[in-house]
Amino acid sequence: MASCQFGGTILAKEDVIEVEGKVIDTLPNAMFKVELENGATILAHVSGKIRMHYIRILPGDRVTVELSPYDLTKGRITYRFIK
Repeated sequence: MASCQFGGTILAKEDVIEVEGKVIDTLPNAMFKVELENGATILAHVSGKIRMHYIRILPGDRVTVELSPYDLTKGRITYRFIK
């Protein structure tokens, strides 16, 4: 971890938690409800690269989600598995 000029610490990319889940609902503004493997339901948004390549995410899709260790109820969808 590196220190920040404001006295906090900056997390490295390796400090995120990656889990797999299934999209159960589509919400406005590219947000999705995702049910994780452990049964928890989180709110997730689409990562920039998925948005840039116009990859469609639909309910029922299997996805990989990155979670921050600070808020385990929100995440970022980083990969959509091919059916």
